[in-house]
Amino acid sequence: MDQPGASCSSSEPRATVARELLLAALEDLSQEQLKRFRHKLRDARTGGRSIPWGRLELADALELAEQLVHFYGPEPALDVARATLKRADVRDVAARLKEQRLQQLGTSSSAQLSLAEYAKKHREHVLRQHAKVRERNARSVRLDRRFTKLLIAPEARGDPAPEAAQESQEGRARRSDTRTFNRLFGRDDEGQRPLTVVLQGPAGIGKTMAARKILYDWAAGKLYQGQVDFAFFVPCRELLGRPDERSLADLMLDQCPDRGAPLPQMLAQPQRLLFILDGADELPAPPGGLEAAPCTDPFEAASGARVLGGLLSKALLPPARLLVTARAAAPARLQGRLRSPQCAEVCGFGDRDRKKYFYRYFGDERSAARAYRLAKENETLFALCFVPFVCWIVCTVLRRQLDLGRDPAHALRTTTSVYLLFATSLLSGADAPQMQAELRKLCRLAREGTLERRARFTDKDLERLQLRGSHVQSLFLSKKEMPGVLDTEVTYHFADLSFQEFFAALSYLLQDEGSPGATAAGVGTLLRADPELRRDLALTTRFLFGLLSAERTWDVERHFGCAISERVKQDALHWVQDQGQGQGRPGEAREDGEQPEDDDNEDISYPLELLYCLYETQEEAFVRQALQGLPELVLERVRFSRMDLAVLSYCVSCCPAGQALRLVSFGLETAQERKKKKRSLMKRLQGSSGAAAKQLPASPLHPLCKAMSDQQCGLSSLTLSHGKLSDAVCRDLSEALKAAPALTELSLHHISLSEAGLRVLSQGLAWPQCRLHRLSLASVELSGQSVQELRAVKTAKPDLLIVHPALDADAESLPECSSAL
Repeated sequence: MDQPGASCSSSEPRATVARELLLAALEDLSQEQLKRFRHKLRDARTGGRSIPWGRLELADALELAEQLVHFYGPEPALDVARATLKRADVRDVAARLKEQRLQQLGTSSSAQLSLAEYAKKHREHVLRQHAKVRERNARSVRLDRRFTKLLIAPEARGDPAPEAAQESQEGRARRSDTRTFNRLFGRDDEGQRPLTVVLQGPAGIGKTMAARKILYDWAAGKLYQGQVDFAFFVPCRELLGRPDERSLADLMLDQCPDRGAPLPQMLAQPQRLLFILDGADELPAPPGGLEAAPCTDPFEAASGARVLGGLLSKALLPPARLLVTARAAAPARLQGRLRSPQCAEVCGFGDRDRKKYFYRYFGDERSAARAYRLAKENETLFALCFVPFVCWIVCTVLRRQLDLGRDPAHALRTTTSVYLLFATSLLSGADAPQMQAELRKLCRLAREGTLERRARFTDKDLERLQLRGSHVQSLFLSKKEMPGVLDTEVTYHFADLSFQEFFAALSYLLQDEGSPGATAAGVGTLLRADPELRRDLALTTRFLFGLLSAERTWDVERHFGCAISERVKQDALHWVQDQGQGQGRPGEAREDGEQPEDDDNEDISYPLELLYCLYETQEEAFVRQALQGLPELVLERVRFSRMDLAVLSYCVSCCPAGQALRLVSFGLETAQERKKKKRSLMKRLQGSSGAAAKQLPASPLHPLCKAMSDQQCGLSSLTLSHGKLSDAVCRDLSEALKAAPALTELSLHHISLSEAGLRVLSQGLAWPQCRLHRLSLASVELSGQSVQELRAVKTAKPDLLIVHPALDADAESLPECSSAL
């Protein structure tokens, strides 16, 4: 007898040999025998799984062979076929199949491995497969060299104290080292370990890269030792885009070293499995609100949505661990599917890691230092670089601009300007007429996909728009080949979903040739979409407003040779103004002192999203005109990041006369304050002056207070409700009261502040140039000293009305204040 496996050479894969053996055996059967084989195969269950009858009923010998290999894998398929032949009473064919298998394949090497040995083989396979990542410009780099640590803030567990509740996500954030990754699945105070961890954050913040690094570190033996034996990375966008039905077992086999993996043994210990579900927010809402039954059987062939839904809901392999990545706006949509998730916020790069990324990207220390200095000099640009994807774009653009001897700082003020400059950099030098025609088609493809919530495109999509083989396809679309049942499926997608959204926004500005009015009408479709779709179009809408600025419009016309209709800008302006019509006053009904109810309204931050859109324009006149339709801005339950405050401050500096602003149940970042206080302590220990040591650091609210002091600012009313004001915030607010040209009313409702903070505020109120007419202090605790100080302010400024129960009491019941501030 030949040496087992000797005739199966490395150039002849085992799957091909198995398919040929199966086909030869099945072709020996008569029609009646083939019919019996199909019926017996329907009932054959290996490891709890069987091929659906719909795939078997009309299958011929060739199709049966393909189904067996695809469904069970090469070696298991031969075992299933031989057992089924025996049950169909075709024992002679079964015997020949056994003999030929031993001659040509021998015994499966995977079958000879123990589960522990195969787990080691799987780790080594994952380590090789994920050692490199492909950047968005198709350049392949080593993951361990390019990955730069991110800030990850775990969700506060239990009921945090009021002081802890004020701490920002970034304040709790830890750099993504091995310890941080291990703690994601750490036990809580009650000893319970979460089975579902959600990494959430906005587009481009580094969620996918963090997930890949976790997988890589697990394979390298650094994470979850003794807890996870097999880990699988599932790109949800690809899974949901597959037209065919596949089982979870199939998806696992695709990522194993070979299709002879011991699946039954692996699935028998689901608590030792980890599934990384990248982009789970891609899971669409069920049509009509009717949720399809989730998949419960790992061997059941089902749609990608059912398999993903089964994993998320724990209907499928309940003890398995899930690491889920999702956009920050998506978890509310996922909450109904997840079971007891532990959430963590990916906050992007910290200051030192942002710098480290620049140096890793450029390699050359001199070029890196110059690029980093240029980026840092532009505060807005540097603030954007905490987002890894934006940081990569900025580095790519800076490298190109520096190579050309240009200074890019002026052009990189907003996210839109960064993306536009990146796109124009890639398109420079292309044939202008051809490039313009291709760009219009690319933008149309992006627009169709965005409106249809589709991120994967087929050859037919590209051929329909004449994009296949085009220059823009090679620049902006990535090609993905996925093995199908019979043929290889080829799909295309934008290098990042944010690229698709950018080009979708650009499509509204690039008028179709021969249809000069088409784009203005189309903008209404984008802006006035239903609320569910509008949330998905948030980034597209931001890009649209950024492209509407005069400077960006000129760039588009100059680079792409396309005239922009003024109607588009006017339509966008009217849309913003319309948002104020019928706008309620969410804080008005709560002046009775009740905390705003925590409901499921996902539009609660929509006013802030509008401000982001206006910020992208960087046109003061446009912003002022738009805000005239929003006489009162109400922002509820927002924990303001630095970027949020930069956006709000810019819009406040542009607001028209009579503007009102209400911040309800807000939170402010405090991590920066603690850092500066620590530095201040170091200076005192090193002998710095006493005056410098007592100087309070700038507060998180400093940009807003500075904007209120702008002489063009028309803000007349400011309400701060249900929040905490530190002494530093009170200091900055006091300085704003001294200089704000239009502020006449300040309301502090359910605000916690110290006696020292109120004393600083009183100094601003007593300032001769303070224009405040009314100060309302609802449910604010005042000490006796604070009441005296406020009475002193009233004495100095009798036109100032201060509303507080303690000040309405009989003045003789309190000690007389002898001097005004």
